[in-house]
Amino acid sequence: MPHDPFDWIDEQARARHRAGLVRTLRPRPAGSPLLDLASNDYLGLARHPEVTEAAAAAARRWGAGATGSRLVTGTTELHAELEGELARFCGFEAALVLSSGYAANLAAVTALSGHGTLLVSDAGNHASLIDGCRLSRAGTAVVPHADPAAVRKTLGAHEGPAVTVTDSVFSVDGDAAPLPELASACRAHGAALLVDDAHGLGVLGEGGRGALHAAGLAGAPDVVATATLSKSLGSQGGVVLGPARVIEHLVNTARTFIFDTGLAPAATGAALTALRLLARSPERAERARAVASGLHGRLTAAGLAAVRPDACVVSVRAPSPEAAVQWAADCRSAGLVAGCFRPPSVPDGISRLRLTARADLSDRQIEEAVATIVATAPDGAAAG
Repeated sequence: MPHDPFDWIDEQARARHRAGLVRTLRPRPAGSPLLDLASNDYLGLARHPEVTEAAAAAARRWGAGATGSRLVTGTTELHAELEGELARFCGFEAALVLSSGYAANLAAVTALSGHGTLLVSDAGNHASLIDGCRLSRAGTAVVPHADPAAVRKTLGAHEGPAVTVTDSVFSVDGDAAPLPELASACRAHGAALLVDDAHGLGVLGEGGRGALHAAGLAGAPDVVATATLSKSLGSQGGVVLGPARVIEHLVNTARTFIFDTGLAPAATGAALTALRLLARSPERAERARAVASGLHGRLTAAGLAAVRPDACVVSVRAPSPEAAVQWAADCRSAGLVAGCFRPPSVPDGISRLRLTARADLSDRQIEEAVATIVATAPDGAAAG
């Protein structure tokens, strides 16, 4: 009998089972009675009637799909309108919309790392930034998490072009990068700063304009931002924001832009309407931050090891991967959906519940969620 080419898959599956790291898909119904603290719908706009109607109207007008890549038939007037409004809202010269935040990060990192470029990457960066560094084939130096001194030292030892790559808000613990200090380190050595603002857009900055706007770096000639349209804007897609010459360069060189079908009209229309809702109701950003702070305060008061959030992600440490999985399952049984992060999704190897605050959560829902999390907490989850 010939050798089975997929025997190794079975061995990996057994190893995952032994380590308690098996992941499964869990389809959810259209209307769930469970209290959701796992989605990234920070502003509660994914089901807002104006947003869903905009998606339907765009599909009726432009069709179900973009029909081709952005450089062929996939750019509609709606895409151009969204790019213009995103750039103005976030304070950048230009914007380019892609099919996902993942694609936006791959596009930005690979297109901005020419021959001889050094990429300086934070150890806590999202997988899409890490993959962008790998695909770029540029030299990559991974520096300790949120450490501007390490960035400065690494840049100082390099001759030639360099780009520092970081999340604005890190997706595991919800802590914010020291953007002003990173920008200072970059400027001291003529390096660019590339920031993934996926968890900052809609939450941080004046009226939710993002972490770079809050740091006074939006629109700077040496700064590029990426973001997703699937979190605060409740839709789908990604965007790169920066100087016009950078965006033009991406149009001509970024493979995840050139060779991918354009963002579907429904998602484009939904994101545009959500952005306009945010502009009309800037208090949504403040409310989302207040909910996160309230969750953290109540959880720590109850003795759990919750990490202080800088945006909407609230991380609660668990004693083991198995305990984290059981904790999330017990929460679900009690009516609460909580995210469960385990290796390899967590760079420090510590499993945790990952809660996401939403602007549309009531104070009563926050209290119910905390009560459920505390009541189902495993032994060893307490701070200390």
